Amino acid sequence: MRRLFCLLVAAALPVTAAATPAPGPHPFGFEDLIRARRVGAFDVSPDGAQVAFTVTTVDTVENRKTSAVWLAPLAGGDARQITVGKKHDDDPRFSPDGRRLAFASDRDGAPQIYLLHLDGGEPRQLTRLSTGVGGILWSPDGRFLLFASEVFPDCADDACNKERAERMEKSKVSGRVIERLLFRRWDGWRDGRRSHLFRVDAATGATKDLTPGNFDAPPFSLGGPSDYDVSPDGRFVAYASNHDKVEAISTNGDLWEVPSEGGTARCLTASNKAFDGSPRYSPDGRSIAFRAQTVPGYESDRFELKIYDRDKGAARSLTAAFDGWVEDFTWSPDGARLYFTSIAKAHSPLFSVPSDGASAAKEVMGGLTAGDPRSVRDGSLVFTRVSLTRPTEIWRLPPGATSLDRAVPITHVNDALFARVTMGAVKERWYDAADGKKVQALVVHPPGFDPKRRYPALMWVHGGPQGAWEDGWSYRWNPEVLASAGYVVYLPNPRGSVGYGQDFVRGVTGDWGGKVFDDLLRGLDDLSSLPYVDKAKIGAAGASFGGFMINWFQGHTDRFRALFCHDGIADQETMYATEELWFPEFEFGGLPWESAQYRKWSPIASAAQFKTPQLTVHGEKDYRIPVEQALLMFTTLQRRGVPSKLLVFPDENHWVLKPANARLWYASMIDWFHRYLGGAPADPKALESAYSVTK
Repeated sequence: MRRLFCLLVAAALPVTAAATPAPGPHPFGFEDLIRARRVGAFDVSPDGAQVAFTVTTVDTVENRKTSAVWLAPLAGGDARQITVGKKHDDDPRFSPDGRRLAFASDRDGAPQIYLLHLDGGEPRQLTRLSTGVGGILWSPDGRFLLFASEVFPDCADDACNKERAERMEKSKVSGRVIERLLFRRWDGWRDGRRSHLFRVDAATGATKDLTPGNFDAPPFSLGGPSDYDVSPDGRFVAYASNHDKVEAISTNGDLWEVPSEGGTARCLTASNKAFDGSPRYSPDGRSIAFRAQTVPGYESDRFELKIYDRDKGAARSLTAAFDGWVEDFTWSPDGARLYFTSIAKAHSPLFSVPSDGASAAKEVMGGLTAGDPRSVRDGSLVFTRVSLTRPTEIWRLPPGATSLDRAVPITHVNDALFARVTMGAVKERWYDAADGKKVQALVVHPPGFDPKRRYPALMWVHGGPQGAWEDGWSYRWNPEVLASAGYVVYLPNPRGSVGYGQDFVRGVTGDWGGKVFDDLLRGLDDLSSLPYVDKAKIGAAGASFGGFMINWFQGHTDRFRALFCHDGIADQETMYATEELWFPEFEFGGLPWESAQYRKWSPIASAAQFKTPQLTVHGEKDYRIPVEQALLMFTTLQRRGVPSKLLVFPDENHWVLKPANARLWYASMIDWFHRYLGGAPADPKALESAYSVTK
């Protein structure tokens, strides 16, 4: 039965009224975390008067998430919800005339594009593809929209795609025949489908594949803005695609341009064998801004902001002298400059750089973690903002303003919830590495912190290894939940962390258990020196590379009283069964049968020294770090007689995403550390399913 999604105008509901917070002031815990609503994709109206955005809520009883589209005035005032239902409405995009809103919804099956007139009425379904849609983008004249869809490249129409998919689903044969790399990725097996870029006529719904062929366009992204755009005159589409023969060992995304009506595409960046992506046409259409790297196969190379001159057919860098990664970026309305974000010392400030390259990039506003900046025609900037103590909200920086105290929030999605919780204070610390480099750490105190008390503590090791702990919000690894359980949480950014210069980032490559390990032990010294920390009750936790480091701790230090490893690596040689082979080949200097680094940096090689109690957690659908890594680690700990526990999620990937599983994940971590360090006990009911498996 068709679900109705009506436009709510007469009874505009303030967005802060939709969430029912827990009663009374209390420390922020898991139930508050799961209750906090999540601001997602947003778009600014062409006249700069309002913003459309999505809000996701979690239903813990039904174990599912629901998202809806909201509108809020940029000048300030209550937001109102404009779609309702029990599914997912996402990716809102204003039409160029501002009268309609396109969004994707899975209300009737696979996600489709719907068009909603903002003066009233029901949404009209525009697409009806069995393969679904994602990543909506309007053409500047409003005649068509772009979207991406997973299709079989040899199918000429949707009927073929539908028949092929149904035949595969109904087949009694479950075997997979594989003849090439990449055969699976993150949490899914490749079944012959490719990501293609389509245009759809806004009036008729007629669709056309703009990127036919046996390749992905856009490709699996290395991060940053979306990988396609439409020229201001609507005649061309720029997109990223990797045409290398073996994608598993290549980061060589290139920029391509194709007529928007369809035709032959031309490659714009063939000379660069590293990543080129996230194209954005200039307002006058004469240039394309994009992000680029220069080292082939190195996914953590510095991302520069470049400009491609369409007349000259040449590109130049705007940030060659900027020692940071360019992440989200946008053109100014007049095309004179670009604004971008970049991680810098645990924040993501806003920067600007002139498009003619006349001067270097400079900081526009610091002291915050910003994302997805959008230029408004009045000269203001709209962006997302997060911190360790507040989830995402949308903010506005007035024209000409450069200080954080001038920025104002547009959305207030979680104000009511956070008015009733107590958060732990966040402090910053710096300590010296062995070679004199400065290492930063963030420290989260328990709510109601008393400096005269002594608390158990946890060191959390971030993933990557080329990542960073930022002053940002996370639903997956939220230190405030552990702080509320009675722990001081210490978040160091050792060698390999982003935001301290590219030399610092590169310092972990080929040295996974070397300088970065020493940096972390010196962070442990710093943590132990805090007068309010009980140095006899310190544990460590980490995921991905952080999980590797937890396993590395097992054989190389006995200074932690308990360990928690999520999706960690135990053996680098068998880890080569992963999908993105460019990563280990670059990090460890070649192939596992040629480079001794694989064995050198394998925690399992030091199994004879394992002795610290450890909880190991893994998702069976994690193809980035296959579950066998966890099974090997747990088996070894058991055979060594080390107190250990294994928690496996059959339906989760590199992250634990389902609400009920997330509750069990947090409860298991808290219970494990409480057992060995002493802290607030976990909810025993949340642990029943884990205990029943291993009793």
